[in-house]
Amino acid sequence: MRILGLDPSISSTGWGIIEKNGNRLSYVADGFIPTSAKETLSNRLHTIYNELKKIIEFYKPDEASIEITFLNTNPETSLKLSMARGVVFLMPAIYNIPLFEYEPNKIKKALTGVGKADKNQVETMVKILLPGCHPKNSDSSDALAIAITHCNLRNTYADHCV
Repeated sequence: MRILGLDPSISSTGWGIIEKNGNRLSYVADGFIPTSAKETLSNRLHTIYNELKKIIEFYKPDEASIEITFLNTNPETSLKLSMARGVVFLMPAIYNIPLFEYEPNKIKKALTGVGKADKNQVETMVKILLPGCHPKNSDSSDALAIAITHCNLRNTYADHCV
């Protein structure tokens, strides 16, 4: 089974692909989709759409997973993040790929055993659990962590399909 993990952001949407074969996880690919703050919001969203389309068509994931995000204190930032999340939610649906959502503390706990782990601890565990993996940046590392969490919790949290 091939899993796509997604970490949406208007500035840099992270993505990661892993495979699960029985109890074994293996790294396939990761990356991020940067957008320029100089571009219009609609062009930035279009970039995310186009790049995710290429990723899904090339890697053909069976399932996708995303982190539940909470509102920022800045309403404008929250709104832009929500728009990016909307595009990221749309892409798996276009390809009939089930999308699952996990809370940040569940992701951290699933990888490190601690629900309040920091980004460095999460990235270290991603590298341990996926030998040979060297995430491109923290966004792609987070996306891989989300995919790993889904592999480990997908049967327990089957009702988290969104």
